[in-house]
Amino acid sequence: MERESLFPYGTQLLKKKKVKKEILGEALRFVVVGLIATIVHYLVYYLLNNVIDLRVAYTIGYITGSIVNYILSARYTFKKKTSKKNALGFLLAHLMNYLLQMILLHIFLSLGVGKTLAPLPVYCIVVPTNFTLVRLAFKKLK
Repeated sequence: MERESLFPYGTQLLKKKKVKKEILGEALRFVVVGLIATIVHYLVYYLLNNVIDLRVAYTIGYITGSIVNYILSARYTFKKKTSKKNALGFLLAHLMNYLLQMILLHIFLSLGVGKTLAPLPVYCIVVPTNFTLVRLAFKKLK
C-alpha cells in the first residue's frame, strides 16, 4: 500500500527531470544557434554601418540574422518542421525582441558607448527573453 502511494510521486519526478533535461538541451542549442545568428547580424551591421545609417544597418543585420535564426531554430534547436504558425510566432517574438533591442541600442548609444560596441551589451540583455518567446512559438504553436 505504501509503495503504491509513492509511485505517482516517482513518476512526477521522472517527468520533471525529463522536462528539465529537454529544456536544458534546447537552451544549449538555442545558445549555439543564437551565437551563429548574432555573428551574422553583427557582421552585416559592421560591414554596413559606415556606408548607411547605423539604424538601417542594424535592421538589415537583424533581418538577415533572424532568417538564419528561424531556420536553425526550427530544425536544430527545437527539432520541428517549419510551419506558418511557428513562423508567425517566431516573427512576433522577434518583432518584440527587435523593438527591445532598438530601445536598448538607443540607450547605450546615448550613454556614450561607441557605435561599433553598442550592440554587444544589447545582445547580453535580450537573449534570455528571446529564448522564452521563441520557445513558446515552437512549443505552443503547432
